[in-house]
Amino acid sequence: MKLTPKETGVITLVASGYSDKEIALNLDIAYATVRDYIDKIVLKTNARNRTHAALLYAKEHPDWLKAIQ
Repeated sequence: MKLTPKETGVITLVASGYSDKEIALNLDIAYATVRDYIDKIVLKTNARNRTHAALLYAKEHPDWLKAIQ
């Protein structure tokens, strides 16, 4: 699966435990934009929810997971 750089930034913060509000503040984007990104990520990854999306992305990109630890 291929995520855009912005989507990768959002999923990284999701995997790090940030809330949508915290992600919005961290990336200096609107809360609604964060929700849009997460919805797109969940669709692209065929995940059940945001956490599942992060797990699926990490499984496909193991180097990414090591980078956020």
